Amino acid sequence: MSFSLLQTDPSGARRGVLHLPHGDVQTPAFMPVGTQGTVKTLHPEELRELGAEIILGNTYHLSLRPGAEQIASLGGLHALTGWDGPILTDSGGFQVWSLARLRKITEEGVRFQNHIDGAHMLLTPEKSMEIQALLGSDIAMLFDECPPYPCGRDYAEKSLGLTLRWAERCRGWADAHKPASGACAQSRFGIVQGSAYADLRKKCALELRAMDFDGYAVGGVSVGEPESEMLRAIDNSVPWLPEDKPRYAMGLGTPVQMLEMIERGIDMFDCVMPTRLARHGIALTPDGPVHIRNKKWELDTRPLDPASPPHVSRFPRAAVRHFFRAGEVLALRLLSFQNLSFYLRLMAQARSAIESGEFGAFKGAFISQYQANNIS
Repeated sequence: MSFSLLQTDPSGARRGVLHLPHGDVQTPAFMPVGTQGTVKTLHPEELRELGAEIILGNTYHLSLRPGAEQIASLGGLHALTGWDGPILTDSGGFQVWSLARLRKITEEGVRFQNHIDGAHMLLTPEKSMEIQALLGSDIAMLFDECPPYPCGRDYAEKSLGLTLRWAERCRGWADAHKPASGACAQSRFGIVQGSAYADLRKKCALELRAMDFDGYAVGGVSVGEPESEMLRAIDNSVPWLPEDKPRYAMGLGTPVQMLEMIERGIDMFDCVMPTRLARHGIALTPDGPVHIRNKKWELDTRPLDPASPPHVSRFPRAAVRHFFRAGEVLALRLLSFQNLSFYLRLMAQARSAIESGEFGAFKGAFISQYQANNIS
């Protein structure tokens, strides 16, 4: 992997390109989430049409079902999913933290019962790297320990020490298992932890930077903290990361949050929100969210968003409301199309604004319109 930083806006926003084995990714970039290998309700070709260039796969879920060895025997995650572009896989650490039962964290790794059948399992830094290598993703995330929020200072310090030692073990496994000549090399991103403590964030960022990974993520955000703390975690991490490597805010966020973080120098995002909101009947538009179940749309002949893809904008809001209330799968597809199109279009608009040196003005105008109209 290589990263080309093309331009930095006066606001601090960055425009770049990630060069990966399965293609280039223009940044700032949003990665649709394919938890089980697919982005819910959408075909890979449809994702391409919407402008997606990279997707995210979930190591924890895929290792449980169908299993990393089975995926490898089928030709890897690209073959399984039908997606021929870049793929990033997470380490599984966050899912163990959020989903597993009877979790016990030790120096060795994390022992837990999985959420599917309750089987006892052990996930270690080495095992996480091995699974991701079998999946064959372009970018593998290091295995880390995600502290909860709120989190006491003692716990945060111990957690950070564990994350840094695990990072060394991840690097050691990768060095010992380099791909054969001609095989696609897998890039690896370190994850900055440290909870709400600025000095711990700095310490983690600097020590990971010294290990010289291909990119860096800010983790331990979107774990129940207020938005101000979330942004503070970014502020306390980004200044200590190298400018010539990509920066990734994990599991974020709302449209406004993403613009705030782009201004703080973040290059990559992922979030389940676009498709999750779709399943709850919410469409994202430049004028704010539309709750399509509401009776006010019963006779509305306008499209969800005039800038939607044509196969979405051809349907009036009244029709989408009817489809959703009737339980038609088409409604979920239309809303997923709309929301992912909205996110991906927002990234394209942000890139254009950075190129013209006007990101600050673009951000202000977008947020003003998005928050001013309560059309739900």
